[in-house]
This record gives sequence, structure tokens and C-alpha cells, in this order.
Amino acid sequence: MLRPGFPFSTRFRVRYSEIDGQKIVFNSRYLEYADVGLTEFWRWADLAELGQEWTEAEFNVVRAQLEYKRPFRFDDLVEAFVRVERVGTSSMTMRVDLCHAETGDLHAEIEMVSVHLDLVTRRPQPIPGGVRARLLSLGAGEV
Repeated sequence: MLRPGFPFSTRFRVRYSEIDGQKIVFNSRYLEYADVGLTEFWRWADLAELGQEWTEAEFNVVRAQLEYKRPFRFDDLVEAFVRVERVGTSSMTMRVDLCHAETGDLHAEIEMVSVHLDLVTRRPQPIPGGVRARLLSLGAGEV
């Protein structure tokens, strides 16, 4: 399925261990679903070709905002749409829309802000030039 503005998506099913007694997905799982989408997005984007500039970059999530639209239920097929929303000097914002893969209905919108850190000082530092350029091109849909 296509979703305007999103260059990438991945699918997975709601598992039994992710639901409550009413067969509705636990709230906390939506952030885990976003993480699945982001992990597959990074694999797809193949930033590893940038070498150490990417493999040694350390990003930590500093904010996650989640807006629930409707619940997923046991055995639903979820499609996570992912895009780079914004690239700053030392941070990036990612957007993940979780949709029902068969109906196309939007179930949740998630925005995650990550900051590039110096691991010794634990302070923000500028995103390396090559990584920043690649993130900007991904955000512009130049894949």
C-alpha cells in the first residue's frame, strides 16, 4: 500500500503476547511497533555505506509523541509507514504512521525526536556532514 509522503513501509502482525483480555493491543506496544518500523527503515535506507560516519553515530530518543486514533486487535496486519520529518543541527525527527495494512485505516501517529550525542560527554553534537546530507535527501524523498 502507498501512503503519500512516506517512501518506506513494512508489515507485521499483532501477536497474542501484545494484547490484553479484550484482544486489543497494549498502549506501550505502539512505540515498539514504531521501533520495528524505524529499524526496517534504517536497513532499507542503507546508511551503512557511509562507513564510520554512520556506524559510529549515536542517536538517543529524547521525545516521543504518540496520538492514538483506533486500537489494533489480535492478528491485525499492521503497516508502519516511516519518513524523516526534520533534520536539525544535532537532532532528527522521524514520523511513523501505523495503519491497518488491509483497510488502510490510520491507527496511530508517532513522532520521535533523536539527538546525536558525544558518548563521552553525553552532550548533543552536530550530526556528521555525510549523515546529515543523507538524512536530508531521505526527508526530501530522494531515495
